[in-house]
Amino acid sequence: MAQKATIYKVELSVCDMDRHYYETHKLTVAKHPSETDERLMVRVLAFALNAHENLEMTKGLSTDDEPDIWQKSLSGELELWVALGLPSEKVVRQSCGKSNKVIVYSYGGRTAEMWWDKIKTKTTRFDTLRVMNFSEKDTCDLGELACRSMKLQVNIQDGEVMVSVDETIVYVTPIEWKSAG
Repeated sequence: MAQKATIYKVELSVCDMDRHYYETHKLTVAKHPSETDERLMVRVLAFALNAHENLEMTKGLSTDDEPDIWQKSLSGELELWVALGLPSEKVVRQSCGKSNKVIVYSYGGRTAEMWWDKIKTKTTRFDTLRVMNFSEKDTCDLGELACRSMKLQVNIQDGEVMVSVDETIVYVTPIEWKSAG
């Protein structure tokens, strides 16, 4: 019998001083049975880093042809495609063909470094692609914050990220591996 997704209710307050974006989002996030708390929290963090009124979580892991997060224009064009983890070069190429802007948030320590070493030369032609990496320690610490009902505060300033839940604070430093042209 197939397991069902676990529903997480997230009140996400974003204070992004780099983009001058200050909003609170009420998210209902479905955690796929094969998804870890770490990945769930990376997904929420990626949402916060790109927060916009039209940004949406997608079905993610349960579909191959959708990103984890996307932003569509009012006319339905894909403006932003956000993928997590270590997508294949083929998936990256297809994503760049479908969307005006693509961001990959990789994580996983040495495994992520090996993935990037393998595909980085094949991504140079994609001007719309940005690749960011989170350290293994940062994402593990984020995973510890996960609970079914969360009030998250995310502050972003000068590329540094502070995520807090109640009295617990996790600092995350995204590392840019590839910038969009």
